[in-house]
Amino acid sequence: MGSAVAQCPHGITSHSTGNLGQNKLGYSSRCSKFPCQLDFARFGLLHQGSSAASSSDHSTEFGRRINAVPDMDDMFWDKVPTPLLDMVENPIHLKNLSVQELKGLASEIRSELSCIMSEKPNSLKASLAVVELTIAIHHVFHAPVDKILWDVGEQTYAHKILTGRRALMRMMRQKNGLSGFTSRFESEYDSFGTGHGCNSVSAGLGMAIARDIKGKRDRVVTVISNATTLAGQVYEAMSNAGYLDSNMIVILNDSRRSLHPKIEQEPKTSITALSSTLIKIQSSSFFKGITKRIGRGMHELAAKFDEYARGMIGPQGSTLFEELGLYYIGPVDGHNLEDLICVLQQVSSLDSMGPVLIHVITEDNHQDAECNEKIESDNPQEVLSAGYDDSVSSSVQTRTYSDCLVDSLLMEAEKHKDIVLVHAGMEMEPSFQVLQETFADRFFDVGMAEQHAVTFSAGLSRGGLRPFCIIPSTFLQRAYDQVVHDVDRQKIPVRFVITSAGLVGNSGPVYCGAFDVTFMSCLPNMIVMAPSDEDELVDMVATAAQIDDRPVCFRYPRGAIVRTDHFMHPGIPLEIGKGRVLVEGKEVALLGYGAMVQNCLKAQALLSRLGIEVTVADARFCKPLDTELLTLLCENHKFLITVEEGSIGGFASHVAQFIALNGHLDGTVKVMNIRNFHFW
Repeated sequence: MGSAVAQCPHGITSHSTGNLGQNKLGYSSRCSKFPCQLDFARFGLLHQGSSAASSSDHSTEFGRRINAVPDMDDMFWDKVPTPLLDMVENPIHLKNLSVQELKGLASEIRSELSCIMSEKPNSLKASLAVVELTIAIHHVFHAPVDKILWDVGEQTYAHKILTGRRALMRMMRQKNGLSGFTSRFESEYDSFGTGHGCNSVSAGLGMAIARDIKGKRDRVVTVISNATTLAGQVYEAMSNAGYLDSNMIVILNDSRRSLHPKIEQEPKTSITALSSTLIKIQSSSFFKGITKRIGRGMHELAAKFDEYARGMIGPQGSTLFEELGLYYIGPVDGHNLEDLICVLQQVSSLDSMGPVLIHVITEDNHQDAECNEKIESDNPQEVLSAGYDDSVSSSVQTRTYSDCLVDSLLMEAEKHKDIVLVHAGMEMEPSFQVLQETFADRFFDVGMAEQHAVTFSAGLSRGGLRPFCIIPSTFLQRAYDQVVHDVDRQKIPVRFVITSAGLVGNSGPVYCGAFDVTFMSCLPNMIVMAPSDEDELVDMVATAAQIDDRPVCFRYPRGAIVRTDHFMHPGIPLEIGKGRVLVEGKEVALLGYGAMVQNCLKAQALLSRLGIEVTVADARFCKPLDTELLTLLCENHKFLITVEEGSIGGFASHVAQFIALNGHLDGTVKVMNIRNFHFW
């Protein structure tokens, strides 16, 4: 036994007690090859210009980079020691680790993620599935010089831990904490921001072309998932990559999930010792380069033989990527570090390789025995859901707007047998699974294919059905061209249900529904409305079901409903373009739109206690506006305040335009707007 103190070149002092040659988990210590040994007593965030004397010289090198070692007082390191992970401050520290040590590191990262994310409602499966793949990528490539891009934020938690953000993992999706996605403003290791998926291949190809034009030699690696392969942009980018033939690596993380239950029930792709050996051969520079060394007409024949041979090795459908122009390699066991490192090293060493797709097979629930034991002991009730936690019994769950939407759609579907439901987005809320089960033949989940969902709904409408197209606000942005040309311009009655509108809590700006009122209300034929509470939501579902001559949309927020009695009344269709006055007052009128009406009522209650009586009105419709209500409010009040949750160009802009064009500003009324999104 002994004790040692060492100085870290990044401003962290190391104290270690015990056998310096062997750690608690039995891994052979290789600390001597690292530039630092770390102190686990107490750490803060070190920024450039830190006042700490021991770190001032070295923190400059890393600038604003966040050190990786966490605050020990807040975490459970006494339960699960992580000696290897404690030595990894950034990816360069992975270079000298042996494969056996990398396996130990993968186990420690899984324990770390299970410990940290057990308190979070977000999906852990995706990040657990790519631990070995993340380690292999950072072991082989040299980020941030080499560009590594991810399509889905849920896959990047291990990446964040390895790139200096371990200390802030508990603050993920919190104020002043980490983003749930990659962000260029957060770390130099995040080459491009992720959000709605399917963008990494396009962005990576752009970086590869820019690299070629500038004469550089860095590598570009993009990681895509099953979910993102449902989006058309991925195939557009792959086709263009095959045509441009620029060097880049696309890694398909295949977790064997599909929207089609029959596909998931089929036999899974097996990876045997023979197939593993063949994959290593096909990724070698000799196998890849031999077809290019053969001259003239024999080159095409050799290339065809190469493609045919790899088609025989690969699973069914692998030739699709070949037809798009990518050199297919796979499938590779995503949890076999030896194979992953071998294939990545072979591919990274190739010159003039063009675009390569590496098909990696992973398991969402892949965990080692130690990690499984910890999860069961620490969190026996935890359910690792895909983005939504439905493990709580319905008796204690808070009722949400989506629950009310489902109930109202069920009632309307009983009245109108021609109602069909189309759902698009990255994941489905548990509430909508009731619809899927109840109306299996009338519910269509298309996944991350919002453009298709909109035009598909238009086709259903033209076929004589009543489609409700359910899309989160932020994902509807991707389908705007289809909304304009395939629906609104043709006045096809598609009923858009815009979920997760407005602020979305810890999901952050990526999922924030800030723009839908603005971009939907500017369309000439679209009816745009928003309920102030769950009762109006039910009425608007009934209203939308009745409209058959033009498109209509309504939005509702994420979260709990206003009332708690859970009583559902039958929907009553509203008169189009008519609002209502909820409270009559003097001088000041609060005109709310959507969920912000509740804030207006709260403000009115507070002002009433002070002896100030204000009017509260519910606009209901942004387009068409209730011009009679607006005229009444302007003529009988000195101040008109519009309250909304959206960006510039939304409800308040329509109100201001009407007031200006009709001369109401020439009188005594003063108009102002209150919006939640002051930064837009």
